[in-house]
Amino acid sequence: MIDQLYAFPVDATWTHDTTRVFVPIVAALVCFVAYWFTSISPRFKARFQRSHEGDEAATRHIFAVKFTGFVTMGLVPLAVCMAFIPEMGLADYGLTVIAETSLYSLAWTVGLCALVVPLASFSARKPKNLVNYPQNRATSWSRRIFMLNLLGWAMYLFGYEFLFRGILLFPLAETVGVWPAIAVNIALYSATHIPKGLDETLGAIPLGLVLCWLTLASGTIWIAFLVHVAMAWTNSLTALKHHPDIHYRPGT
Repeated sequence: MIDQLYAFPVDATWTHDTTRVFVPIVAALVCFVAYWFTSISPRFKARFQRSHEGDEAATRHIFAVKFTGFVTMGLVPLAVCMAFIPEMGLADYGLTVIAETSLYSLAWTVGLCALVVPLASFSARKPKNLVNYPQNRATSWSRRIFMLNLLGWAMYLFGYEFLFRGILLFPLAETVGVWPAIAVNIALYSATHIPKGLDETLGAIPLGLVLCWLTLASGTIWIAFLVHVAMAWTNSLTALKHHPDIHYRPGT
């Protein structure tokens, strides 16, 4: 009956392989959209401005945004996928350590960090980057704010990389093949950078390709997670150092 609606034959049979493709993609889209609109919500930000003032309000808001990302992009899609794809456990999504690929993972992590950290440091001090970073716009950073910034980025990027390099990659690669899975991954990964401008959007394409390939080759998400954390910390701390209106005062 469904075939008659189309000018060419269509197999609309729903199989478990369909679930292994459909559920991760939809979960990724819905969960990222939920995170994104929460992160830019004036009402969400206003909750912290009503109960706190100045730097404390800014710090609590940004940390809550990062924690929201950890939950909506890490925990929620994992719960959904485990409900609909019960045969896959945490290790099947790359949340594991594989002895056979440990040296491979370590070498690539160190090598990529040696490449991207200087690049991130160079670009982070540019005026157009300082418009957005550091994301916490508290004008006086104490040691507590400094540490919350690092922790917030680590939490957020764990959820982020688990979504893109775990939930969205492994089930698709096993079901439709490596290259179609990587293509879908890069398309969505790059699209999430559109609000950050052309440079980050285009840069996400080769970076996404490399991180997907290394994730599949190593069987874990740790290379992608650690490299991304190194980039984010470098960008954030370099921006903190060079921003004319934001200062680090560890004694406060």
